[in-house]
Order: sequence, then structure tokens, then C-alpha cells
Amino acid sequence: MARNSIIKLLSSIFLLTYPVYIVFGQPVSTPQYRSQEVSEKDGIPVLIKHLPNWESVRDRITFARDTGSLKVALGARPIVDLIDFSAGTEAVTAPYDAGKLLIIEYATPQASLEDDAKFTGKLAEKSESGLTFYRRIGNYNVFVFDVADQSSANALLDQVKYEKTVTWLGKDPNWIQKAERAFVVSTSNLFLSTVLVILMGIGLSIVGGVLSGLVFFRIRERKRAGMTTFSDAGGMIRLNLDGLTPDILSKNLLGE
Repeated sequence: MARNSIIKLLSSIFLLTYPVYIVFGQPVSTPQYRSQEVSEKDGIPVLIKHLPNWESVRDRITFARDTGSLKVALGARPIVDLIDFSAGTEAVTAPYDAGKLLIIEYATPQASLEDDAKFTGKLAEKSESGLTFYRRIGNYNVFVFDVADQSSANALLDQVKYEKTVTWLGKDPNWIQKAERAFVVSTSNLFLSTVLVILMGIGLSIVGGVLSGLVFFRIRERKRAGMTTFSDAGGMIRLNLDGLTPDILSKNLLGE
């Protein structure tokens, strides 16, 4: 009897603990990347998919959220030390024929703009070994290191697209440049439209004048063709010096 009680107790304990083991005892698969924005289909960060032809360099991509991981892929570079990863900054790099491409995405456009000034100043010092190209594309700060061909590097940078909407938390620091650009564009369009209207008016006036002159000339020519004689005296008595005026017949003269 006691043996049956022990067996029932052990069976109850097993039945109570087995579901817990099923839920918590199995190994949980961790994602390969930890990113703030990943694709819902395959769990790959969106930043990786913004690399040009990312699937062709998939095995050589390095996704980094700290300076150390980035230095492993790119080596010790002064530019890498300037990247601020404290506010959720993410970076991805991959080698291409044109050079080593690095895309940095900041959590806010303000942070991207601040580091943009740092990068520009550092590149002006020419402290980087090898030729380096840099461009700020939307909220991305993009580098091409160890460039061999300038045109190839620019072509690689042109393939990087920023497909998000940038919203400033405060006042847009570039509002002066945007206002100037809008003024220049609107003024240029107004100037071009005015010039086109004036040229079209002049052209229509010339064409209208030529057509009117031709019509008037044809009408006068037709009237002259119907005249038997021509007199520039308007029909008055004149000297017949040119022989165009017909002779006055004697029968029309008054007799003596």
C-alpha cells in the first residue's frame, strides 16, 4: 500500500514538472544579429539589406554595434574611434572591388549630423592611410576605405539609398540651406518661364508680321496686274516723259 502511494506521488510530481521542462528546458535559438530594426521575413537587419548587392557579399558582412567589432573588420582607423555607439548606433561593413564600404546608422539625425562634422574634419587632416571617400546619405554616414578607383567608389556610394523619413526633434538645422535652395529654384523657374513667354511673343509677332506683309503684298500685286496703265500722278495731267501715258487722239480735241 505504501509502495503504491509512493508511485502515485512520483507520478504526480512527474506530471507537474514535465510541462515546465518542455517549456523551459529546451534550448532557445538566439538570433544571429541584434538590431533595432530587422526584417520580418528572415530576421536580418534592414541596415545589412541596404548594402549594394548585399546577398553577393553576405558571407563577408560584419554587423557591429561597438567599436571593437568594427576594428576587427576594418582594422585600427582614426575614423572608427570617432563613431559614437552609445545611443544605439549601428554599423555594417563589407568588402567590394571599389573598396571597403562602411555604413553607419544613427538613432537620430542630430547624432548623424554631429559625427558628420567630426568625420569631415578628420578627413581634412588626411590622417587616414589610403584613399577614403565619405558621403552623408540621409541618416547614413557612408565611407569607402582603401579606394583604388575614384569613379568606382562614387558609383558604389550612389547605390546606397536611405529609404526612411528623417524627422528632427527640434528645429531643422538645415532650414536656411533649404530655404535658399527653394528660393533659387523658384526664382530660376520664374526667370525661365518669363524668358520663354517673351521669346514666344517675339516669335509670334515676327511670324504674324511676315504673314500679314505677304498677304498685303499679294493683294497689291493682284490689283496692279489688273491695271492697263500705271501713273504715279494719280490720274492727273503729267508729262509723257516715259512713254507710258497714251497719246491724246486729235478727234477728242476741240475744233477751232
